[in-house]
Amino acid sequence: MIGRLRGILVEKLAPDVLLEVAGVGYEVQLPMTSFYQLPEIGQETVLYTHFVVREDAQLLYGFVSSAERALFRQLIKANGVGPKLALTILSGLSADDFVRCVQLDDLTTLVKLPGIGKKTAERLLVEMRDRLKDWGMQASSNSGTVAQGTPVVLNLSSSEQASQDAVGALLSLGYTQQQASKAVQKVKTDDMSSEQLIKAALRSMM
Repeated sequence: MIGRLRGILVEKLAPDVLLEVAGVGYEVQLPMTSFYQLPEIGQETVLYTHFVVREDAQLLYGFVSSAERALFRQLIKANGVGPKLALTILSGLSADDFVRCVQLDDLTTLVKLPGIGKKTAERLLVEMRDRLKDWGMQASSNSGTVAQGTPVVLNLSSSEQASQDAVGALLSLGYTQQQASKAVQKVKTDDMSSEQLIKAALRSMM
């Protein structure tokens, strides 16, 4: 079981990163809430990880805090929620925002996430309520830190490349081509990086 990695950030293409640890490159998928907090390429960072083994693949999911990973692990225990959908949920909502949705029975916010219909949202609210009743204490005791670094700003060759990268990231999170393209075009300005576009597009859809 790979539970934690400390290494040099080699590549970033949301939601995937390549982290070099002792000469080995680990491909890790992150929710966007964690991706936003990464340092720049070439700097050291720490990721708390969850390893998934399937018949056709071995997948590694990463998080900047153990609390966020703990919520991911609770989500994938819910009926009908796999790692990909859990990653999508934590890309659209921070861990604390998701917990708040559960506590307030906020069905409206959950159904705005791709892959979550009304029935799935209702089931999530019911199943997660008891699991998250002590979340405040868990989050404070399990919070992790990411290695210090300046906020990431991707150096892209053009605004069009930034748009393409942003659309690609949204597609990988479960949004349709139409949803992704429309959201990116809605918030796009020429000086925005792909990360800034993704963040703004997700916010506009929520």
